[in-house]
Amino acid sequence: MQRRTLRTIVRFLFRHLSRIHVIDMDHVPRSGGCILAVNHLSRLDPALVFALVDRDQVTALVAEKYQKYPFFPWVVLTVGGIWINRGEADLRALRLARDLLRSGGVLGIAPEGTRSHTGGLIHAKTGAAYLADKAGVPVIPVAISGTEGAVWRALCLRRPRITIQFGEALYLPTLGREEREATLQRNTDEIMCRIAAMLPEKYRGVYADHPRLLELRYKS
Repeated sequence: MQRRTLRTIVRFLFRHLSRIHVIDMDHVPRSGGCILAVNHLSRLDPALVFALVDRDQVTALVAEKYQKYPFFPWVVLTVGGIWINRGEADLRALRLARDLLRSGGVLGIAPEGTRSHTGGLIHAKTGAAYLADKAGVPVIPVAISGTEGAVWRALCLRRPRITIQFGEALYLPTLGREEREATLQRNTDEIMCRIAAMLPEKYRGVYADHPRLLELRYKS
């Protein structure tokens, strides 16, 4: 009940304090485990995904540093979030995430590992691609723009324009014993280039000139 109430409140706030344009929400499966790989501009991003994705078992990996913030621990507990130490290979968190996905849950991950302070994509870590392989689930690339500075604009009664687009499900190549690290990196680049392809040019950051992004843009 607390979870549903929280989602209702968050939806209400987004609806009345911002202008949200949602694209291709139907790419999110109605059942079964999947990873939502999202670019990260603001602390609002996880809340936005939680509010929009109407699945009972949707949660996210959350950096342990937020345990010290008021109210955050209660929110994370309510949504079943998984605390992760981003400074190391947190095997406990990864196992919990894998089990959640295998049980049919939806897990939001910011592959970049932290917020971008420039607005453009930064180099991603390989955790999302690794979990997709371990859990055997697809990755849904998600591109968000407009959340940077959105809180201040809302407080100034200037409703920010936010766009969120969901891409087609990615079924990434399996990680074999040979060239494992290279395949993991290629899978990670594929996720990020799919996100970049849905973003306005100024948000593409370090992936702006990636050959795979140029290929995706040419095909579109």
